[in-house]
Amino acid sequence: MTELDTLIQLLARLPGLGPRSARRAALYLLKRRDQAMLPLAAAMSAAAAAVRPCSVCGNLDTSDPCAICRDPERDRAAICVVEDVSDLWALERTGAFRGRYHVLGGTLSALDGIGPGELNIGPLMARLGPDIELILALSATVEGQTTAHYLADRAAATGARISRLAQGVPIGGELDYLDEGTLTAALKSRRAM
Repeated sequence: MTELDTLIQLLARLPGLGPRSARRAALYLLKRRDQAMLPLAAAMSAAAAAVRPCSVCGNLDTSDPCAICRDPERDRAAICVVEDVSDLWALERTGAFRGRYHVLGGTLSALDGIGPGELNIGPLMARLGPDIELILALSATVEGQTTAHYLADRAAATGARISRLAQGVPIGGELDYLDEGTLTAALKSRRAM
């Protein structure tokens, strides 16, 4: 196998890239070796050496604890639980949440052999107490809801207040395009105006 084949195979493993897209990306990088490929390789090497998970929340950063955990302006009484770092980043982009986070590293899934021991649950429970609000920001999938119920049951013993993200009709959503599960959740989560 040549170096080019190896590059294409490695690129094809990235999310959103198949073999054809990986070939196009490899060709692009090789044609722009000095402007794209070499800086990308250097940035990847530097990130691999410097970026680590935060020992408190599981976010990725070059320092431990991460910048969010170190920020004195953050509300220490609110912990938002997410499945993955990408979910944390999505919530941060909104600028709407000024508390702290906890990354589980996935969801419970009996089919995939993922139980509580494979997730970052123990450190989360150690962070909870009666003065903490636990916000469950997990996917509306069967696995996400199973994990949310499991966490709510475990967290109840700590005295923490437990809430979860609202579910239902998205802003700009038209009812006739929504699935039954989304409409059911929206009806159950309705509130007074």
